[in-house]
Amino acid sequence: MSRMIRFTRITAWLFLVGISLGAIVLSSFYLYLRPGLPAVEQLVDMRLQTPLRVYSSDNRLIAEFGEKRRAPITIEQIPTLQLHAFLAAEDARFYEHNGVDIKGLVRAAVELVSTGSIRSGGSTITMQVAKNYFLTRDRTFIRKFNEILLAFQIERELPKDQILELYLNKIYLGNRAYGIEAAAQVYYGKPVKELELAQMAMLAGLPKAPSAYNPLADPERALIRRNWILQRMNELGYISNTAYELASGAPVTARYHGAETELNADYVAEIARGEMVRRFGDEAYTDGYKVYLTVDSEKQKAANKAMKNGLQAYDQRHGYRGPIGQLEKDTLESGDLAESLSSFSTYPPLRPAVVTSLSNDKAEVYTQEFGMTEMPLETMAWARSYQNPDRRGPAPNKPSDVLAIGDVVYVEVINEPKAEVTGASENEPNEEAHEAATQDKVKVALSQLPEVQGALISLDAQNGGMLALSGGYSFQQSKYNRATQARRQPGSNFKPFLYLAALEKGRTPATLINDAPIVFDDASLETIWRPENSSGQFYGPTRLREALYRSRNLVSIRLLRSIGIDYTIDYLNQLKIDTSQIQKDLSLALGSGQLTPMEVARGFAVIANGGYDVKPYLIDRIEDSRGNIVYAAPSVIHCDENCAEIAQQTPTPDVGFPAIQVAPRLADERAIYILHSMLRDVIERGTGRRALALNRQDVGGKTGTTNEQRDAWFSGFNYSMATTVWVGFDQPSPMGRGEYGAVAALPIWLDYMEVALAGQPPSVMPRPNGIVTVKIDPETGERAAPGNTNAVFELFREENVPAQQTSDAIQSGEDGGTMLPQELF
Repeated sequence: MSRMIRFTRITAWLFLVGISLGAIVLSSFYLYLRPGLPAVEQLVDMRLQTPLRVYSSDNRLIAEFGEKRRAPITIEQIPTLQLHAFLAAEDARFYEHNGVDIKGLVRAAVELVSTGSIRSGGSTITMQVAKNYFLTRDRTFIRKFNEILLAFQIERELPKDQILELYLNKIYLGNRAYGIEAAAQVYYGKPVKELELAQMAMLAGLPKAPSAYNPLADPERALIRRNWILQRMNELGYISNTAYELASGAPVTARYHGAETELNADYVAEIARGEMVRRFGDEAYTDGYKVYLTVDSEKQKAANKAMKNGLQAYDQRHGYRGPIGQLEKDTLESGDLAESLSSFSTYPPLRPAVVTSLSNDKAEVYTQEFGMTEMPLETMAWARSYQNPDRRGPAPNKPSDVLAIGDVVYVEVINEPKAEVTGASENEPNEEAHEAATQDKVKVALSQLPEVQGALISLDAQNGGMLALSGGYSFQQSKYNRATQARRQPGSNFKPFLYLAALEKGRTPATLINDAPIVFDDASLETIWRPENSSGQFYGPTRLREALYRSRNLVSIRLLRSIGIDYTIDYLNQLKIDTSQIQKDLSLALGSGQLTPMEVARGFAVIANGGYDVKPYLIDRIEDSRGNIVYAAPSVIHCDENCAEIAQQTPTPDVGFPAIQVAPRLADERAIYILHSMLRDVIERGTGRRALALNRQDVGGKTGTTNEQRDAWFSGFNYSMATTVWVGFDQPSPMGRGEYGAVAALPIWLDYMEVALAGQPPSVMPRPNGIVTVKIDPETGERAAPGNTNAVFELFREENVPAQQTSDAIQSGEDGGTMLPQELF
């Protein structure tokens, strides 16, 4: 008996010593590790790695940049059933334990022994929060002990709901989706609040192993995991037996949904992305910034459509260049056409198709999306074979004149059926909708990917905000942004700046310049330069107004000579037009220098707004992940005098970015007003007459074409908006006879402006003081004598009104004759 008592005492003492030693060890670990644990307050302040999102001015998502897709939400925004699904899967006793669940650890051990695997896991949600936010994923005892200590600390300092919210926003759920809201979008294409019970359970099964239980990678395994979670929810009383049976019998409906952009504006998005990286470095991709641009979604859509249509129209005017590929007979007979077409890129609205049969009036072609489709002969009428920019082959009489079986070509759908089936949606059509959409054979039209390129820039003339921008046919085809990067000769699109310089130097719309041949001969030159008008004709003495709207080259050369090259270069610098790549000779009058389309558009915006400086900008404001505005574009105020003083006196607010930007006057408002009138005549009676289709009296503009039609331009504006369009090949080469600015560029500008100006009231520059209207003789440009029945009204600055006199200066004149070589070069 005494031995038993003695043994019991020894055992008790050993137990107490063991407990003491364990407590000492644990305390030592705690004292050793505690100083290195992060403060829980960091959880509240920590920025989740959220992608950069770019929006239009009317809140349409344009792009998302960053490796992690995340959309943080509050716990109040998450359905109770979704919360219960995660609790059933990960931590059913979450609201009962203090960070570490002993019962959960025991249950996990039992599961391991009985089934050979752990389904519910031993880590609590709080422990996972600690691991995900602060700790590494190293499988070490020290890391696990840190996790337990930190879990206790989190539980002491944060309420349960906040811990659960942090967990559901941080957890990785596969396919770049971080957080439950991003996962709902990735797998089901809708917010978490719209998910069905089976879908909620599927998401709840992902944290344990996002790759193994991913419904996209392994639907069968994911289904088993989902149904186990539904069973747990039923056992815990979260759902009824009926709900369990219905949900567990539901099919797997998950499929990948990329970032659902609402506006196609890749060139714009790339500019914004570059600016954000310049401002914030690599953190721009992870800190959850939202960038709101000046771009209007409807105008941008119009720009995209106008550019694609205009470039395709040019391309089809010059003929068919042949198929983009050819499938062998064995491939056609194998029936595996979809896989064969997958190697060919799609450039919406163009999609690849393979020709499978030909008849006298149509071709049968196969597309990945619609299967077998019809291509009627009339859709190939344009497809005369391309020979060179000026020549095409004969018109096709039957499909075999254009196509051969096995040809891979680009097509556009012309009668895509619209399915009207209950339960179908644009993002996730069901099988019934797809069947209805394809029961009538889709018809397509032959097309091809244009080789010609273009750019469109539309600016708010009053403040410089970019309203729309297109840098080419397709960003997928080429990321080269021609709107901002391509330096090209503007040709006659440059003439308004020359004429504005002349108006400020005292010339008037009534000034006569002789439109006569000019020859420049110099032994140092390989050839004699004989500048001509595009028509090849000469028209004699011509008023500047008419010379501008008819785009007379020889008048422009003589005008530049009369006002001086140095003066003109200085004036261009005054307008803040880049002259670094502008030639300092008389060829300047024909736009021989090089400017980007953006620079041309900016110059026209200065003209449009009455002569004030314009600094084009794209970003309207930037918000951080909490919705705080970290940058906002300053309001632009126009300034006529003492602008530097006004700028210095404008206080900078506490937010760290200026609230006001001063735009000083760069050109005389009276000269600008007269130029507006002259440029409206370009549309009313000159080379821009196609723009009369707008049926507006407030629009002016100028065409532009360079030698051999290598560049085609049109720039047009009203008082509120300036838009420039350029068309040409990336490697400058002739576009073909007749491809002038009015033919290649103006239709694109017109299609865009029809949308951009729709519903907008007329916007005309107010008439400034110091402008007078006088009747002149159109033949002489002089003030008309009383009773002159041919007299027309003309605008003048009051100090430049012509006198009533007779002059034969033109016939004897300083502006006629042959120029010396040094006057050109």
